[in-house]
Amino acid sequence: MAKRQQIKELNEKISLLREEKDKLEAETGEWAQKRDRLNERFRKIRMEISELKRERDEANERVKDLKLNRDEVKARIQQRIQELKNLSGEIKTAADKRPSGTQQALQQQFDEIEWKIQTNPTSLQEERELIEQVRQVETQLNIYKRLEQLRQKGLSTRAEIKALRVQGQSYHDILTKTAQKSQECHEKMISKIEESKRVKAEADSLHQTFMQTRERTRPIQEEIVALSDQIRQVKGEVRQKEEEEKKQAEGAILSELESRARNKLKRREKLTWEEFQQLAEKGIDTEDNTSET
Repeated sequence: MAKRQQIKELNEKISLLREEKDKLEAETGEWAQKRDRLNERFRKIRMEISELKRERDEANERVKDLKLNRDEVKARIQQRIQELKNLSGEIKTAADKRPSGTQQALQQQFDEIEWKIQTNPTSLQEERELIEQVRQVETQLNIYKRLEQLRQKGLSTRAEIKALRVQGQSYHDILTKTAQKSQECHEKMISKIEESKRVKAEADSLHQTFMQTRERTRPIQEEIVALSDQIRQVKGEVRQKEEEEKKQAEGAILSELESRARNKLKRREKLTWEEFQQLAEKGIDTEDNTSET
């Protein structure tokens, strides 16, 4: 009974240890779930960081291109302004050479001389004089035409400068917005990086707790194994003792059976099959004695 009581007590200890182990394993599972959720969150944040970095880098490249375009427009504006200054000088020079007569009067004079040459008969000398007059008037008209051309070119240049300034301002506005977007992406990225560091640190801490909690189950499992081995040993001892007791009991029964059979044999009484078999196994002569069925 002492051995069986010992086995019972050992099983009770194992049961308590298994309950403790199950609690620790459940706690370990909770730590693992929390850690895994944080690691998944960390991976998502890293993906967001990569996307923000891509957007920021694209915006920075766009800013570079816009700066080049804006600077190119500025250079073209400066070039056109210089051209306009040169035109102003040419216009002033041409205006200083402008004849006293108006362009309209000169044109009328030119047309009248041309008509006279074509319609009136003239001598060679008169024709030469008229042609010379035409040349002189035409030279004066060309000054007005040159002035008009320069003025038109000046207007065209001013219009181009205005258009270039509008274009340059457009580049500048887009550049400003793009640079602002780049800055916003960069700030968000920095914020996400800091968040990812906090999440990773928390996940690592939970993993450490998970490992420590799991490690606490090791000695419990080892103790369960040791107690289980002890139970097997005690059970083996119990079985061995039971087998010995069984053999002793069987030996006593066989001894009694043999004694009873010998007495019957002496009395020449009929033997049972068990008695007959027992005496036969002992090598005792049972001739002329028929066993009972």
